[in-house]
Amino acid sequence: MSEQNQQPANDARLWREEFPVEAAEQGHVERRQFGKFLVLTSGAMLMGQLWLVAKDWFAKSTKAAWPRRVVAKEGEIAVGQAKVFTYPGPQDNCLLVRLGETEYVAYRQKCTHLSCAVIYSAAHRRLECPCHEGYFSIDDGRVLQGPPPRPLPKVELEVRDGQLIATGILHLGEGTDD
Repeated sequence: MSEQNQQPANDARLWREEFPVEAAEQGHVERRQFGKFLVLTSGAMLMGQLWLVAKDWFAKSTKAAWPRRVVAKEGEIAVGQAKVFTYPGPQDNCLLVRLGETEYVAYRQKCTHLSCAVIYSAAHRRLECPCHEGYFSIDDGRVLQGPPPRPLPKVELEVRDGQLIATGILHLGEGTDD
């Protein structure tokens, strides 16, 4: 019996030798360890930001030109009417509006708030987002009212040989860029 009583004491001592950390010291972190953690984490975050900047810069420097696409014929829609077309890709809906005899404007049809489709209101002479009552100027796409945070991207148009041709996307206050 005395051997059995001694066995647990030896096991307890062996465990203490292999794991000498006391329970009170388990949460203790040395300044040097904490400093290494901060430096490594900060370095990783810096490298991530530098990667994003380099990726954006590279994408802008190698960006292909916008495609040129016929979106309508002159006179195809009446003054005060609108037509939906896709540009630059088949999933990118845009809205062409005829404001006068020779005056046309086009904008991306996605509201900048939650991507609802905007519609043209001829009565109010503005683009409206029916989801949250956001209103955009028909002249330049700027926000007139509501929750949209940014103006609508404008589709650049060119008239050639009786056709309206989309040549790029212009964001308010910027050059041609998407």
